[in-house]
Amino acid sequence: MRISRRVRFESTDAVAPHQYSVLVRLEGTPRTPGELAEIERVSAPSMTRTVSGLVERGLVERTDDPADRRQVILSLTPEGVALLRDNKRRRDAWMSVRVAHLSREEQDILRQAATILTKVAAE
Repeated sequence: MRISRRVRFESTDAVAPHQYSVLVRLEGTPRTPGELAEIERVSAPSMTRTVSGLVERGLVERTDDPADRRQVILSLTPEGVALLRDNKRRRDAWMSVRVAHLSREEQDILRQAATILTKVAAE
């Protein structure tokens, strides 16, 4: 948990962590505000505020749902995609520097742990 928080705060100076999480959820998959609220486990009004901030900054765009005009679909703008790409690059760089200082044995253990944690997360 500490590593997760540290990595998150090392590279999210452009947006707040909760906004970054929404951007990641929209990467490659447009969603409705309700879907995002459910995924993020927040209230609909809270998600509306988060999304509005991202739309105002030009990172997310709203389009009408062709199947239901009462609904909107949210997707990343090119600026949102670029912000995600930059943040991921910085996160990877931050982690790479720290892992590079570990012994080969410790790096092997981390690779094994990553495989195991991926299985746990998928369940």
